[in-house]
Amino acid sequence: MQRRRFLQTATAFVAASQARPVLGANDRVELAVVGVGGRGRDHIEYFSDLPNARIAAVCDVNQAARERGQALVRKLQGHTPKAYVDQRELHEDRDVQAVSIATPNHWHALSTVWACEAGKDVYVEKPASHNPYEGRRMTEAARKHGRMVQVGSQSRSIGHKRDAIEQLRGGVIGDIYMARGLCYRRRNSIGVTPEEPVPAGLDWGRFLGPAPKRAYTKNRFDYNWHWFWDTGNGDIGNQGVHELDVARWGLGLDAQERPESVSSTGGKFIWKDDQETPNTQQATFDYESSQIVFDVRNLNTGTESQIPMGKSLTGNLFYGDKGFAILHPTGFQVFMGDDREKTVDEGVQEERVWDPRPHMANFLDAVAARDHTILHADVAVGAAAADLCHYANASYRTGRRLSVDSNSGLIPGDTAANAILEYAGRGKYRI
Repeated sequence: MQRRRFLQTATAFVAASQARPVLGANDRVELAVVGVGGRGRDHIEYFSDLPNARIAAVCDVNQAARERGQALVRKLQGHTPKAYVDQRELHEDRDVQAVSIATPNHWHALSTVWACEAGKDVYVEKPASHNPYEGRRMTEAARKHGRMVQVGSQSRSIGHKRDAIEQLRGGVIGDIYMARGLCYRRRNSIGVTPEEPVPAGLDWGRFLGPAPKRAYTKNRFDYNWHWFWDTGNGDIGNQGVHELDVARWGLGLDAQERPESVSSTGGKFIWKDDQETPNTQQATFDYESSQIVFDVRNLNTGTESQIPMGKSLTGNLFYGDKGFAILHPTGFQVFMGDDREKTVDEGVQEERVWDPRPHMANFLDAVAARDHTILHADVAVGAAAADLCHYANASYRTGRRLSVDSNSGLIPGDTAANAILEYAGRGKYRI
């Protein structure tokens, strides 16, 4: 069966956001972008495409990044935004209504909590948190202060994925018993960089913030912070969290539903460098009536189950009692019965597959409506997906299967695992 609603839905999401009438100045959300490195500059570009957002300020610990961010806003919106080094000073700015956070992972939670306490709404990049303790505190802060907090899991606003999940939840492959997530992102070794003086214009202490104090090295800064446990969560928490979120979504798991047990193995193979996180990782999450199996590979690999593959491959496979389905960035296919007859074959324009503007437009809609229930990736949903990354990493780092308490989210009797899962920050950067 060939279906076209899929492509039409994807196009409609972008068209709807771009077709809205230009609003008056009093109707626009005055937004600050916190962390204006590569992803933060993306935030400036994407929000600038939406008529009801104005970039009022940028905030970064790096002077060069602040200046680049201001220059980009001037180019796109025709004005120079304010610039801040300290987020707390930004939060005192009453002209700023919301913040868009594109910092390293270890700052996501504290930035969100501080913003909520200051009365700002929040769009925060994935993964929502650096550990489960932070995710709980973020959700509590959003509810306590009545803030809209959207996590950047933009799959939740991508048209063809929303359509596919609707079909899965409607029983297109019967009762789903397993979701398999794939994160095959080809990456290279980061090499070895020595300790050296902090570059001029960079506030290294503020960059570290809640993380343990470390000497500056090039690899601990810029993009490679992803591969250190202090500041990142490896590729399962970088790219993988998108697919883990889709897996939970397709299985119909409630935001509060935790796995009963988690087991993860793997390693850092071939490379001899500074990276701490694995470049190959497998994880299994067991629930009462279903299972998630997840696979991270950064080295050479092949495709699986007909998912299109260039240099990298990401996506999800869902298995039901009547058939199985493949959901990936450019399509959705369903195969039924023992003969694996293809009954659904839907494609989408490739340029639409990672467009975050519909997700950001959904955030602005919730801000205007003051209703967090219309958010596609409310903080509770984003935190639940991030928790799976954290449980997998704790299992990998401790070398054992973890049994998760359904109420507390902790691992009964496992001090080492809980220390990883409950880190609250450092000094004045403690939640």
